[in-house]
Amino acid sequence: MPKQSFSHITTWVFDLDNTLYPPQARLFDQIEVRMTNYVMTALGVDRPQADHLRQDYWARYGTTLTGLMREHDLDPAPYLKDVHDISLDHLEADGLLASHIKSLPGRRIVYTNGTAPYAERVLAARGLEGAFDAIYGVEHANFLPKPERAAFETIFAQDGVNTETAAMFEDDPRNLQAPHEMGMRTVHVAPDPHDADHIHFHTDDLPTFLSKLRD
Repeated sequence: MPKQSFSHITTWVFDLDNTLYPPQARLFDQIEVRMTNYVMTALGVDRPQADHLRQDYWARYGTTLTGLMREHDLDPAPYLKDVHDISLDHLEADGLLASHIKSLPGRRIVYTNGTAPYAERVLAARGLEGAFDAIYGVEHANFLPKPERAAFETIFAQDGVNTETAAMFEDDPRNLQAPHEMGMRTVHVAPDPHDADHIHFHTDDLPTFLSKLRD
């Protein structure tokens, strides 16, 4: 039962994109367009090549940014500011999700491969201001992304997370491997389940899942 499996948890770590808002919001559609445009300008390549590099670097490195930094020595700060400059007008506040997150016992944090300022904008649009004790972006991990274990270790050291009493909620199954190895309870948040040993639970309805932890 979920409730018993989380009775020891004192720190709750949530990914942001497609985890704290539904994938149907399709924010990444906007981000991907801006990524491709940025790659075209920065590297002087055409759109098909830029699109190929964006997807290839995401698959190989965990984020497009990491590939651009390692392969082309790209400055991450201007890139991150540009690609996250998207419209959030269609995001809706979710009072039920906010209530369930706030009721979780212990410390609650957001850890995203995006930036902390972007995360703050998304949380505000979702009505989740005040629901979390801290927000960490890729910049807090020295631009090292999930799923790399060193990225998790950097963030968790900053926050003082005891991974043996922590849970991770993520939409990307790759990003649950390291938390599982570190002793965390792992929850895959996505429309479709992903069968893997490093995933303890799956849900396509985060508010309902969280409600079961308190019943």
